[in-house]
Amino acid sequence: MANKPLIYFLCTGNSCRSQMAEGWARHFGKDKIEVHSAGIETHGLNPRAVSAMKDAGVDISHHTSDLIDPEILNKADYVITLCGDANDKCPFTPAHVHRLHWGFEDPAKTTGSEEEITAKFHEVRDAIKERVAKFLEEEMNDRL
Repeated sequence: MANKPLIYFLCTGNSCRSQMAEGWARHFGKDKIEVHSAGIETHGLNPRAVSAMKDAGVDISHHTSDLIDPEILNKADYVITLCGDANDKCPFTPAHVHRLHWGFEDPAKTTGSEEEITAKFHEVRDAIKERVAKFLEEEMNDRL
């Protein structure tokens, strides 16, 4: 049980992208991995992110917006940043931690009609889904 790989998704506010990544990783990894997400700030869970994930059949409504926990950061196998701000400001990680950066556009910054904003959330959600699935397949295939 202690040898489950630990993946820590980080973003600026832990409200959208890191939450979606955590949701997809939990969905695909089931109980074979430990997954957390956090931010360098907490902006609360974005209702549009919750809705976009619900539309895809993944419930993240119970997630919370959390600050980076140094204990989780130091025991993580993978720390994955989803925005440049988090990549630049993420605290130092020990040598054993694999740091990856996946830059995704922030759907919360989208302007326009409700339809355009929803479409952007779905676009980012689907891009994160694809990247998480590929990562788990490539990095965790022997464990999943």
